[in-house]
Amino acid sequence: MAADHPDTARDEIRGKAQGTAPVPLSVLDLVTVGAGRTATDALRTSVELSRLAETRGYHRYWVAEHHSMPGVASSSPAVILAHLAAHTDRIRLGSGGVMLPNHAPLVIAEQFGTLEAMAPGRIDLGLGRAPGTDGATAAALRRTDRLPDGADDFPQQLAELTRFLDDDFPEGHRYARIHAVPGPVQATSPGGVQSPHRPPVWLLGSSGFSARLAGALGLPFAFAHHFSAQNTLPALDLYRDSFQPSEVLDAPYALIGVSALAADDEKEARRQVLAAALNMVRLRTGRPGLVPTPEEAESYAFNSLERDFIDSWNANVIHGTADEVRTGLDDLQKRTGADELMITANAHGGDVRVRSYELIANAYGMPRA
Repeated sequence: MAADHPDTARDEIRGKAQGTAPVPLSVLDLVTVGAGRTATDALRTSVELSRLAETRGYHRYWVAEHHSMPGVASSSPAVILAHLAAHTDRIRLGSGGVMLPNHAPLVIAEQFGTLEAMAPGRIDLGLGRAPGTDGATAAALRRTDRLPDGADDFPQQLAELTRFLDDDFPEGHRYARIHAVPGPVQATSPGGVQSPHRPPVWLLGSSGFSARLAGALGLPFAFAHHFSAQNTLPALDLYRDSFQPSEVLDAPYALIGVSALAADDEKEARRQVLAAALNMVRLRTGRPGLVPTPEEAESYAFNSLERDFIDSWNANVIHGTADEVRTGLDDLQKRTGADELMITANAHGGDVRVRSYELIANAYGMPRA
């Protein structure tokens, strides 16, 4: 990723911790839909949550791309980000992430060029190579039954996307006369004026592939600790060991996604994470649905395999009172050396999720804007 103003690009990537937080805290929103609720309800919660995050000093707010999952309404990150941009003023907004193999690189360059024009200097472009869904849905998205190995195609797709973002295909390339608009071509057109900003590119991953690639390219790296905790330390070590300084970063910058939920009392936190875990049981066993209520989860008859999964899953969910969650987040940051923690709070009710982020901000003494 080229950058006309590398210092500006680095400042956009790096956050500043608020209050007594050891590193910047951010938000990952899956736009979850609870049983008895609608996608409209979930998207309204996203607006409320993005405003809270902005006023309480969270650094960035990302939404993820998922498909064919009834309990997740974030199938179109660019559309949601445009909506959030209209309801916020300062917080960074981005994708956590866009699954690049599902899309033509030019389309993503145009979408995020448009977002950058809507919210100059506030947009992040986080990219993943997984489909964000099952194989059949991925085939429908890509209009092909041949699903290539991301390790073979992703670096090429990333290079093409970067060329479109920077508008710098070499002379003679078949795309040299194609321009992603909004984009840099507008600054080079007669009388054209264009902001020097363009969305910083992040690589996302849950294994070593993207960690090594992000390091080799000198890009910031976001690791999905919230569902691949056993791979966190190896992936971060690989990223740091393979890091090569670039125009974007002169040193590694690693963010990790963390599943965390704070409630006013410990018992309520346990009820909420049990419901979210039941949702994961159903998803992993081919029965995706809306996020169940805590009451449904408490009455559910878990078999022994399901109970083992629940125990394993919730062992990596930091939950409890605000002080307990703060302690868990601090300990995780010390163990991993992460430069930023991006918190995802999965629960049935939007009010529970909003309250969790408010409690965490209070625990760290994050200021109210």
